[in-house]
Amino acid sequence: MKTWHIALITGITGAVALAIGLLIGHYAIPKNTEQGHGSIADIDESLIQHFMNEIDNKRIEENLRELSKKPHMATTEGDIELVNLMLDRWRNKETGLDEANNVTYNVWLSFPQKNKPNSVTVVSPNGTELFKSRMKELNYTKDQLDPDVVQPFAAFAPAGTPKGRLVYANYGTMEDYKHLNQTINLNNTIAIVKYGGTGRGNKGINGAKFGVIGVIVYTDPADMNDGKTNDKNETYPHSWYLPPSGVERGSYKLNFGDQLTPYYPAKDYTLRHVESDIKGLSPIPAQPIGFEDARQLICALAGVEAPESWQGGLGCRYHLGPGFHNKSSFVNSEVQVNVFNRREIKPSDNVIGVIRGSVEPDRYVIYGNHRDSWVHGAIDPSSGTAVMLEVTRVLGKMVKEGKWRPRRSIIFGSWGAEEFGLIGSTEWTEEYYKKLIERTVGYINVDIAVFANATLRASGSPAVQSVVFDAAKQVSAPGHRDLSVYENWMKHSNRTSALHGLIPNMRSLGAGSDYAPFFHYLGISSMDIAYTYDKTKTNARIYPAYHTAYDTFDYASRFIDPGFTSHQTVGRTAGNVLMRLADSLILPFNIRDYSEAIDQLYNTAERDFGPELLKQRISLDPLRSAVTKLKEAAEGLHTRISELRDLQVSPLTLRMVNDQLMLLERSFLDPVAFPDKLYYRHVIYASKNSDVETFPGLADAYQQAMAKGNAWDGVRKHLTIVTYTLESAASTLEAVI
Repeated sequence: MKTWHIALITGITGAVALAIGLLIGHYAIPKNTEQGHGSIADIDESLIQHFMNEIDNKRIEENLRELSKKPHMATTEGDIELVNLMLDRWRNKETGLDEANNVTYNVWLSFPQKNKPNSVTVVSPNGTELFKSRMKELNYTKDQLDPDVVQPFAAFAPAGTPKGRLVYANYGTMEDYKHLNQTINLNNTIAIVKYGGTGRGNKGINGAKFGVIGVIVYTDPADMNDGKTNDKNETYPHSWYLPPSGVERGSYKLNFGDQLTPYYPAKDYTLRHVESDIKGLSPIPAQPIGFEDARQLICALAGVEAPESWQGGLGCRYHLGPGFHNKSSFVNSEVQVNVFNRREIKPSDNVIGVIRGSVEPDRYVIYGNHRDSWVHGAIDPSSGTAVMLEVTRVLGKMVKEGKWRPRRSIIFGSWGAEEFGLIGSTEWTEEYYKKLIERTVGYINVDIAVFANATLRASGSPAVQSVVFDAAKQVSAPGHRDLSVYENWMKHSNRTSALHGLIPNMRSLGAGSDYAPFFHYLGISSMDIAYTYDKTKTNARIYPAYHTAYDTFDYASRFIDPGFTSHQTVGRTAGNVLMRLADSLILPFNIRDYSEAIDQLYNTAERDFGPELLKQRISLDPLRSAVTKLKEAAEGLHTRISELRDLQVSPLTLRMVNDQLMLLERSFLDPVAFPDKLYYRHVIYASKNSDVETFPGLADAYQQAMAKGNAWDGVRKHLTIVTYTLESAASTLEAVI
């Protein structure tokens, strides 16, 4: 991708040209002043309606069939074929975009060896192999027989063949290992743990701190299958539940991006770190298995019975070990984890498509999703790619036919190597860091478009809440012509807002998909949109076939979204948001939603930390004052924006206000606030270890001070950081003088 940035700035070369362009845009674009949570719209609602009407569920279905017909793990033949498919679609003369190119990064990945498969074995004292985990998932459709189905493995887990007595460590959290360590000597043991509770990478990292030398990971049917285990009538292919041999693959590292080139793009000229310097990798071998294999191991364990909260759905009472009980055929035997993974640098592509803006081409709205999967990846990620291809088809056709061209430029990204830790998107944000941080309005992520077909699920910065709500109100819920997506969403998940009353509950962003580098590193207002399941009807941690060989078109079309109407709904909703961000005269961000969110974070800190901080003579008054300043500044800007709709405003005034709205998110960044957290710079929403829903640095510092009893300067430091950050953010919202 060498030319998109040149094309994006074509048309504006200075302040005069900018003013002319803005004036043309102001008077040429049809107006609609309907308000949504106080935001000014300046878009043609009929064009948005036309777009939504054109989103075709049958085309999305055919997209998904094509995208998932063969495995396409990053850098494999299947992945390369999809790169070409994306380029062909986005260069189509009738429905393509203005421009489409691929950009290649040479990234550090991890793969199993096909001729030397990983396994878990039980070895008797005389060296006899008594048990060996399944090498491939059991075949139910022809998909599982594809020779390119990668064997189950834990990416980035180091090679090795450790052997020791088996212990059961629940989810492998620090608390779980601490509990075991009270009564069991964990040195030189092998731990078997469930998925969930903590990240994959943490399961080995935590265990190694207690002397564990190998980790086995499995999906417990109590966490994913609502207890269903029988593949004759209960699990896939009879329902959406995971079959007993299904194995969740995944990346076992903590940090995202290419680990050899942090903060710089993985290009040929880039200095690469040595592997020994990399943090956040499991120091011990790890291997995932299916729950049919886990049952044979866990149900044979000796030792005391596990706590009730540690019990699962394997049909026996779980014991802690170490080793196997006397009635087991495994008695006196040890478990060996055999991992032969290789780490190597390989070229991985992003595909970038562009629709150039007509008035402000140097302002970008980005819509993205990763392309690579662990196996066929019908749901993760191809449901999102199928939707994105339909969104680009409709918008591309509108552009080609002269019906529409956005005010701002739209960039579409098909990211590579996401499953290995958000690599493609992170490398792209690194390469174009200076441009993107100055010019990007917002980022829309649609990864897994449809987990299930019950309700919308959206996560995002508080800044984007209002535009997501406005779009959701205009889309009908699948199967409910008289019920909007917004109304249906509120039925399933809601909260009470001081500003708006009862509203759907929009969650904050973590780091689970490609929005992470845009939000946490660049400070770009971001969102993630999907359809999901009714949590009152299932306890599934995620859709059950996640990252397994059963995530296929057959699975998606029969059990996730028959008819593909939820896919269609996500396309209409995300596309509606996209058009509003690209076309609104004033950006549709309600910054009062941000001040409300920060007010809630402060109230939690005061409630949970206030009494102890008072004892330590640490005052929250400066932080309270900063929160108030931000709220007053947000109200002031909101009022000024509301007044603009009745005035003939100069184009540079509009540009000034939009820059304040766009750059508010950037004002929450502090590059030195979290020196030990790679890429995390967002003082309000960085990752944290504490469970308290407040400012992350403050929450973690308070937790550490309470544990150590003498680390209160850390609390003072993070109070300084967050107070300064909020006061600085408030100053960016004040009237420009």
